[in-house]
Amino acid sequence: MDFASLDLPEPVMQGIREAGFVTATPIQEAALPLALRGKDVAGQSQTGTGKTAAFLIAAFTRMLRTSAPPVAPGTGAPRMLVIAPTRELTVQIESDARLLGRFTPFRTLAVYGGIDYGKQREALAAGCDLLVGTPGRLIDYLKQRVWTTRRIEVLVIDEADRMFDMGFIADLRFILRRLPPPEKRQSYLFSATLSFRVLELTWEFMNNPSQITIMPQQKTAERVEQSLFHVGRDEKFPLLLGLMRREGGDRILIFSNTREEARRLEDRLTRNGYETRALTGDVDQKRRLKILNDFKEGRLPVLVATDVASRGLHIEAVSHVINWDLPQDAEDYVHRIGRTARAGAGGKAIGLVDEASALNLEAIEKFIGQKIAVEWADDDLFQAEIKPTAEERRRYSEERRARLAARDRFGDRGGRRGGGRDHGRGGPEHGRGGGERPRHDHPSAAPPPPQSPPPPREGGPSAGRRRRRGGRRRSGGGGPRPEPPPA
Repeated sequence: MDFASLDLPEPVMQGIREAGFVTATPIQEAALPLALRGKDVAGQSQTGTGKTAAFLIAAFTRMLRTSAPPVAPGTGAPRMLVIAPTRELTVQIESDARLLGRFTPFRTLAVYGGIDYGKQREALAAGCDLLVGTPGRLIDYLKQRVWTTRRIEVLVIDEADRMFDMGFIADLRFILRRLPPPEKRQSYLFSATLSFRVLELTWEFMNNPSQITIMPQQKTAERVEQSLFHVGRDEKFPLLLGLMRREGGDRILIFSNTREEARRLEDRLTRNGYETRALTGDVDQKRRLKILNDFKEGRLPVLVATDVASRGLHIEAVSHVINWDLPQDAEDYVHRIGRTARAGAGGKAIGLVDEASALNLEAIEKFIGQKIAVEWADDDLFQAEIKPTAEERRRYSEERRARLAARDRFGDRGGRRGGGRDHGRGGPEHGRGGGERPRHDHPSAAPPPPQSPPPPREGGPSAGRRRRRGGRRRSGGGGPRPEPPPA
């Protein structure tokens, strides 16, 4: 389907041409005709298929063709609200909205944790037409009456299934219950899976939505060339160096299961001549955005990441995705390798399967419905590693201890709730500190204050024994029984 056949407003068509879109993807072809007629849409489609462009085109068209109600000055009153589970996805949607809405009069604003709280507050109070945000930051500003939901005429819930996975459902319902009634707005919900939990949201907060499911014949992107190597843990890094030398990709994305392993890979790859950065949940937001921007623009050839980068990020021309660790969740494998071969391009996904990762392989192959081709490495594919000096080992050990100490110190401010993700108002991504009160059963919490020793019992040990025989044991160790309070 050609976009020109949809009778879209000229400012929207100019944005589509500026973005380089010519024909619609399957999810766009199915959703846009319904959305342009004013229907609510609940869509299921795999990552990287153009869901963001679908709801932005429909929303901009509606907003251009309807007049907005007046708003009091000094209060943010957006006409469109997009709720996303992660900061990275929020930034991506904001970028796409600015591109597609470049020729429209609408102002776009994104709010999320990790960025200056006051500046975001001022920008939101100044007003915007399209507001994109994570649930925690949206609720903060909503409770402070920095913005109002009265004028919302378009609602978008993106990556709805991940909202549940990350524990955002209570926050999401808090926002949705304060919106205009479903029949007075248009709503779009997009998700990689339309599970029963997700469908409950559509029944409760949408107006008889049309359900669209675009299921490919295979769950992984068709143009991804998948392979794996069985390798011992001690030989993984020499094999990784040999593969990177052999493949020579422009942008290589390496996934690790843990933050510390990602840090260690960054250190080892940098020492061996590869400009590398690690993207993990505890990286400062400004630094995280700079790393992503450098990788997108080709200034950073190698990015090591945890699953914080596995969903919602559209990065052009990622030539290789390498799974240093196979993920424990089979669905995460699909999202990881979906970072390459996007928008019709090709790409390679290589897995390094050691003794621990091998336990996850069967579940992954069952989930994707295919066997992953196994390659066997020749001896000349293993490249010798440049080992760290004693000083480098000492420095890395000190940095690691400092990171772990900082994580323990602030672990109660969201660490138990999601390991560094933007988990609502009390997490570390919130940007203001604060959060849950420490619990004494948590290792990072402060110990309870010492109690003073009990006073000595009167009458010696025999008195204590007599009291125990009498069946009456008094806390405090003895002494006269206190007088009962007056009636």
